Amino acid sequence: MRLVIALGGNALLHRHEPPEAATQVARLALAAPALARLAVQHQVVFVHGNGPQVGLLARESTDDATLTAPYPLAALDAETQGLIGSLLTQALHNAGLAGPIVTLVTHTVIDADDPAMGEPTKFIGAVYDHHRAHRLAADHGWDIARDGDGWRRVVFSPLPQRIVELHAGATLLDTGATVIMGGGGGIPLTDHDGYTPVEAVIDKDHTAALLARALGAEQLVILTDVPGALTDYGTPDERVIGDTTPGLLRALPFPAGSMGPKVDAACTFVENTGKPAAIGALEHAEEVVDGIVGTQITPGPASRAGRL
Repeated sequence: MRLVIALGGNALLHRHEPPEAATQVARLALAAPALARLAVQHQVVFVHGNGPQVGLLARESTDDATLTAPYPLAALDAETQGLIGSLLTQALHNAGLAGPIVTLVTHTVIDADDPAMGEPTKFIGAVYDHHRAHRLAADHGWDIARDGDGWRRVVFSPLPQRIVELHAGATLLDTGATVIMGGGGGIPLTDHDGYTPVEAVIDKDHTAALLARALGAEQLVILTDVPGALTDYGTPDERVIGDTTPGLLRALPFPAGSMGPKVDAACTFVENTGKPAAIGALEHAEEVVDGIVGTQITPGPASRAGRL
């Protein structure tokens, strides 16, 4: 099959872990064997998150007294694509993937009039306690929002409209390469009278869904740090939604900054293609692809909703 697999930030870092380079290398070493086996069996495009990494670079740039202005987020998005693409390539090779692996620096066109450009919702950077988050927000002019048991910076997250390097990615796939593209959702641009970078971070799950549709993928797979879309998250009644449909999922509330975009992206792919999507845990990647675990979304009736 042709698969588009979106890797959450937990592929490199767990919540509250400092973004040390060695930690990210070690996390990828754990995840890579299963991902490499999938890439041997299927044509695979990997799309990765970059929230912790772009947040780290943004803070370093803001704190650099030698700069007259911080680097724009679009430039930092580009930096993280190279960084994470290199780390993932090394990990996949070391896990036994012998074929070519190509990281494609990817630009994503957005609509300048997207309503999302008026409300920051995309989490980037580290998780802070209440006091430190509000102090950093005051010092740097950040928008912040609660994320679970902590606080993080939030930035604008417009929907992707077009992938500039789509044809190049398709050509690489057709030659047998495993492709890493759309990292961090892509470098956001508008295309009125030429390309213009936008101060935003595009949600990588929406970019993965757009890529999956445009590339004719048979399945969209979103891998994260929870076993699937959950009802009653964080309570004793928490349950994984098993087999389901876009209609059933869209009727449920999910947090805008975390599971909400994953559910929306997966549902949009299924609705537009009639093909399946899945949301599940990175450590069970192969079982999620095979439909054994995780939230499995198809156009048909649900049969395993609520399975633990």
